[in-house]
Amino acid sequence: MKFLDQAKIYIRSGNGGAGAVSFRREKFIEFGGPDGGDGGRGGDVWAECVEGLNTLIDYRYQQHFKAKTGGHGMGQNRAGGKGADVVLKVPAGTEILEEDGETVIADMTHVGQKVLLAKGGNGGFGNAYFTTSTNRAPRRANPGLEGQERTLILRLKLIADAGLVGLPNAGKSTFLATVTSAKPKIADYPFTTLHPGLGVVRAYAREFVLADIPGLIEGASEGIGLGDRFLSHVERCRVLLHLVEGTSEDAGEAYKTVRHEIEAYGHGLDEKPEIVALSKADALDEDTLKEQLKKLKKACKRTPYVISSASGQGVQEVLQALLTVIDQAKAEEEPAEPQGEWHP
Repeated sequence: MKFLDQAKIYIRSGNGGAGAVSFRREKFIEFGGPDGGDGGRGGDVWAECVEGLNTLIDYRYQQHFKAKTGGHGMGQNRAGGKGADVVLKVPAGTEILEEDGETVIADMTHVGQKVLLAKGGNGGFGNAYFTTSTNRAPRRANPGLEGQERTLILRLKLIADAGLVGLPNAGKSTFLATVTSAKPKIADYPFTTLHPGLGVVRAYAREFVLADIPGLIEGASEGIGLGDRFLSHVERCRVLLHLVEGTSEDAGEAYKTVRHEIEAYGHGLDEKPEIVALSKADALDEDTLKEQLKKLKKACKRTPYVISSASGQGVQEVLQALLTVIDQAKAEEEPAEPQGEWHP
């Protein structure tokens, strides 16, 4: 299934139904009077956060969504029915923005959350509504109000507790496959991972979600390579796990390259807690390992972990460190907003 994290859609709520002009025509009732019913309200357009989705692929094939028009009023004081609503189902982590791509209308973070995007037009009054003491037989009725239309942008930001960042071939996908049940494509060439991957880590009787972000390279913030568009998926993460390839020429420079791109991206990513690990330790001899560790420690100004996803060396220690930061962040966070409907 193709990973799609952004979509542009057009929505329109339903028009209100027209009111009816009608008079009673019954035997033995000489002056029956007006009995035209009101029109029904047009359908609304809603967005609902649901389980079981992790991509916006549904909006790749359909971009126009229109609710139904309300039923028209009829004689005998029969009101028209409400038009059918349209419900857009989106995965958790979806931002709904105005067409400018900057104004946030809603942030869908909880399953069950429901947001009204466009309200249906009210139905028109039938002629029975306009009856007065001086106008006993009005011959007018209102048309229904027009529905609302707008163009929106849906942007998905994966909800994960920890995010994996690093240069291509740093061993991110291998680490994800080692600690979760995810089965990402793994190969010995750069840019094997083209789309973010998610996995659930089960360690120390607890669980957390780990996101693998495609490799950043120098100049990613300027659109080189895959660019930094996938960095939006770690904006919600509580901690970053920065893997630096041990077999690279200079581990310190490799670390600085990725940090520069993260800082250039902004959005608070450079302020997130970071755990640094030197990967592929099993492929290094002792002297090379010491030299790379020394360079990396100097660059990141902390003692990095040493791991090997192939042999399992240091993996549990890194998971424990991630859990510690995640638990601390959860404790500091305010209680989540209550679920339910929200009207902009």
